[in-house]
Amino acid sequence: MSFEEKCTWIGTIVSTLILGIYFYYIVGQLQRLPVAEIAYQWPMIMTIGAMIVASIVGTILVSIGTAVSAKINGSGPLKEIDRKDERDININRQGELAGYYTLSAGILGVIALAMLRFDQFWIANALYLALIVGGLVALVAKLIAYRRGF
Repeated sequence: MSFEEKCTWIGTIVSTLILGIYFYYIVGQLQRLPVAEIAYQWPMIMTIGAMIVASIVGTILVSIGTAVSAKINGSGPLKEIDRKDERDININRQGELAGYYTLSAGILGVIALAMLRFDQFWIANALYLALIVGGLVALVAKLIAYRRGF
């Protein structure tokens, strides 16, 4: 498994877990409180920060593991991490394109919510969902390309 694929797995796992935690919290609030009283701003900011920190820490751990493994196998540790071939570049491009299309569709939905004058809660959460789902689609498309071939 290439270093790029390992990092893609980290991003997918982190994004899925943190998105699940956030929406579990928000759905719990929806069941107990009116929408206008739900304090979603700080939980959203905290999950965005947690996603960034967890992705960085995961990438650092994968880098250390890859470097140690390469050193044990006798190849240069940085060669494994820095190696990015044409296949990785094409997979990244195709995955990002799939995520872009998904994000674009989500943004159109957010614009529709704003035009219909939905509450700020719904607009903010739809935008957050569009961003995360767009990123997840990009990551999953990359993983599929890595597993099934490009």
